[in-house]
Amino acid sequence: MRVVLDSNVIVSAVLTTHGPCAQILDMLADGVFGIFADDRILAEYDSVLSRPALRLGPSDVAEVMILIHSSAEPVAAVPLPSELPDPGDIPFLEVAAAAGAILVTGNIRHFPNKSCAGVTVLTPREFIDLVRCSP
Repeated sequence: MRVVLDSNVIVSAVLTTHGPCAQILDMLADGVFGIFADDRILAEYDSVLSRPALRLGPSDVAEVMILIHSSAEPVAAVPLPSELPDPGDIPFLEVAAAAGAILVTGNIRHFPNKSCAGVTVLTPREFIDLVRCSP
């Protein structure tokens, strides 16, 4: 299964260690699915996780980033003509489209169906349910 994780999923996984997003990171570590990213996404993960307001320890950030860097397959995204409510979300949609991947986000309203260029966008809970139902 090919997946792009929005940065809010990564942050939620670190902040709520027993929630659905943490389950997704556990599945990633177990090799249940593969993730795809480009340099923009990797930089955002690192930037967001390093925000002082989150009060994450450097070792926690490093641990997550090591997992992501060791798991992520690089993608050369192609610009899409889509307009999203938050332009900062465009890299995630572009990478998902280029990789033929599912986009998992906690902000599903930021990805209106008409703007998603055929990309399947799921909440973390929907994604977990999909994985559990897959053979």
